[in-house]
Amino acid sequence: MGLETILALGVVIAMASGGVYSTHNYREALSKSLIFFQGQRSGKLPTDQSLIWRANSALSDGSADNVDLTGGYYDAGDNVKFGLPMAFTTTMLAWSVLEFGKSMPKELDHAREAVRWGTDYLLKASAPLPSSFYVQVGDPNADHGCWERPEDMSTPRSVYKVTPSKPGTEVAAETAAALAAAALVFRTVDGGYSKKLLRTAEKAFAFANRYRGNYSDSLSSVVCPFYCSYSGFQDELLWGAAWLYKATHNSSYLSYAQSLDIDYDSDTFSWDNKIPGAAVLLSRGFILEKNEAVSEFKHRAEKFVCSVLPRSPFKTVIYTPGGLMYKMNGSNLQYVTSSTFLLSAYAKYLKISKQTSMCGDLAVTPLSLRGLVRKQVDYILGDNPNNMSYMVGFGDRFPQRIHHRGSSIPSVGLNAEAIGCEQGFSYYYDGDANPNVLTGAVVGGPDANDEFADDRENYSQSEPATYINAPLVGTLAFLAAGLQP
Repeated sequence: MGLETILALGVVIAMASGGVYSTHNYREALSKSLIFFQGQRSGKLPTDQSLIWRANSALSDGSADNVDLTGGYYDAGDNVKFGLPMAFTTTMLAWSVLEFGKSMPKELDHAREAVRWGTDYLLKASAPLPSSFYVQVGDPNADHGCWERPEDMSTPRSVYKVTPSKPGTEVAAETAAALAAAALVFRTVDGGYSKKLLRTAEKAFAFANRYRGNYSDSLSSVVCPFYCSYSGFQDELLWGAAWLYKATHNSSYLSYAQSLDIDYDSDTFSWDNKIPGAAVLLSRGFILEKNEAVSEFKHRAEKFVCSVLPRSPFKTVIYTPGGLMYKMNGSNLQYVTSSTFLLSAYAKYLKISKQTSMCGDLAVTPLSLRGLVRKQVDYILGDNPNNMSYMVGFGDRFPQRIHHRGSSIPSVGLNAEAIGCEQGFSYYYDGDANPNVLTGAVVGGPDANDEFADDRENYSQSEPATYINAPLVGTLAFLAAGLQP
């Protein structure tokens, strides 16, 4: 057999296994995707910190209100701790472990560490329940007027909370989801911690449900336009109830979820809209466990799947000329990673149960779903018109000027002298490559025409975020496992 025949056969085999031929090392990408979270850590860093250009920061967070709110994650390229995206990030990291933990044996401890860094902070934020709940640390308006390392922060570390009179249903219910999901992650490895997480999750959900209101109304001046809740709070109540049902098997949470007035015609899963995620999560019980009580959610999960498949007659999502799923101009890759996670989970359910779904006349198989997932992830890792990996530190060519304060300014290890608010902008505008590599960070990504500006000022394309990476952790484990369920 000649070399050309062997190569051609290899391509056919690769395509038959669920995607176009690719040489990407998904396990390497998985490892790096978790390292990224170390770069987003706030508080006192552990001795095994890999990204050594980061140092301790925000060690007095909470002192303005005489509480300890140290720790947690900075959401993106700034130095604010926003509760809603942080809780969603934690939920998706936990779901990644629960769904695909067996496929990431070498990284499982690191994945749990990433979950716990989030939950340790969320427990602190939840400590005043049921009287109040902390949802943010840092004045975002002042922070966005500065360009400085987290180690040098000079802007106010104001704390913000929701209360019965100024409610925040979205962030409280999302935190309930995060804590409930994490309780399952730690159930067999740290029983005491798991029980604490679940108790707090139930308190957070009770608070969210009893004192209903949009947190972006109660705290509009500091959460908008950064993380306004455009979808309202019904989806978070659904999401929180779904996770509590999974963690407790208490049918009252399922009855609650089923009682909500929810429109399931949604093709968007994100830190703001949880509807497709809840549908896929609950569909698992019917597909794998034949739990008739959740049978309706299989159809609802299928609606999401059919809305994103390229050949589906019910497709509502568009694709770029290069084949990337495209939702909107601002940080589009967040929607790609979240959607592909749901497709990965659903493919797993179909694979284990030996089932096929239908989108009209289109048969949806585990193999076809895996093929779409792989194409999207391969695009992110370099198979795109720009031949660029949108994961920093992965591949030979990746973004060099990401919109990230700590990455773009020389580290305190090299320059211990504080770099002030205005002084930092000299690094923002200099056009040089970032001196510190934020390994594993996935940036916002290209536009609808596959065009990408490696430019710090173009934050919609060049800014990384925890909620872009978190769903990708599970998807990369899914792909790394090959065709195993």
